[in-house]
Amino acid sequence: MDKKELDKAIEKTVLKMAIDPKNTEHYHELAKYYALDNQYEKVISVYESLLEIDPKDLQTLLNLGSIWFYSKEYKKALKYFNEAVLVNPSNYLVYYNLGNTYAEMKNFSKALHYYSRTLDFNSNEPEIYNAIALLYHDFEDYVEARAYYEKALSIDSNNLSALIDLANVCYKLYDYKQALEFYYKVLELAPDNKTVVLCVANTLSVIKDKDECYKYFEKALELDGDNYKAYICYAIASSDFKDYDKSVELYKKAIEISPKEVNAYILLGNLYSNLKQYKEAEEQYREALKINKLDPSIFVLIANTYYMNNEIERSIYSYRAAINIRPENDEYKLVFIQVLDDYINDNRKEDLIANF
Repeated sequence: MDKKELDKAIEKTVLKMAIDPKNTEHYHELAKYYALDNQYEKVISVYESLLEIDPKDLQTLLNLGSIWFYSKEYKKALKYFNEAVLVNPSNYLVYYNLGNTYAEMKNFSKALHYYSRTLDFNSNEPEIYNAIALLYHDFEDYVEARAYYEKALSIDSNNLSALIDLANVCYKLYDYKQALEFYYKVLELAPDNKTVVLCVANTLSVIKDKDECYKYFEKALELDGDNYKAYICYAIASSDFKDYDKSVELYKKAIEISPKEVNAYILLGNLYSNLKQYKEAEEQYREALKINKLDPSIFVLIANTYYMNNEIERSIYSYRAAINIRPENDEYKLVFIQVLDDYINDNRKEDLIANF
């Protein structure tokens, strides 16, 4: 439906409402058209008018709660979801929405309570188990998360969301073999999933399977989508395999793709620093500084480079610049004081020797 047709449908529905103002179906129809036109303020207004006619319209309560949920207005969402519970305390979707809302609010106990209530009315929906697993996942209880992802897969073995998240959990539990099995299963179902191809490559890097790792990175680069992250992950893996020239080349390709992104400059600078190529490291950090002029961590990286290259005075100036930007950071202060003390003590020692 194009804009012209949508406007005509809205006009027609408004006319029907004027003729029959108590017919709630017209309100639902008008709200649907406004939603298609992305006029959500009007959607809310229509639904609120409908509730004046029928305050127990369950679909309206759920829809209003969902609108506020996706707007991240969680307290407003809860208001409508709680009213929906009173209207129909046996509807599993009401509890599911309450669980999702409390999960977004980082209230673990209430989220888990409402997800459990959801299962009382519908225990065969894999997305409910996925939601509980994700809740545990977010709170870093990976063992419980794994159990619920596995339960979701016992209902739907091809559930992509559960497969991907379960693979990620296995990775975090250092079960790389199992993680790969689930990633490979995803690729059987969705072979062009670039993110999962990268996950496979990264996992193969961890278990030191260089040839397969590189193969999957090359595959990821061939798939549609942004290659900035792919080049960075490939570069990190290459560095781990001590292919430093390759790693430098890959970081430079990432920079070429997204010259305004700071991460590749910093990582390339770190690589040069580890290789004791301090001038090259400083150049990359200063490129990063052009993008984030007030990022104190970049000044610290530059200071560290000077320090390792025995340019202590320049190092002190850079540490001081970081502190000027973030004076409340105690870590920066401690490092600065230690470097300054060492510098003063060394100079005093030289003076004592010279005067001996």
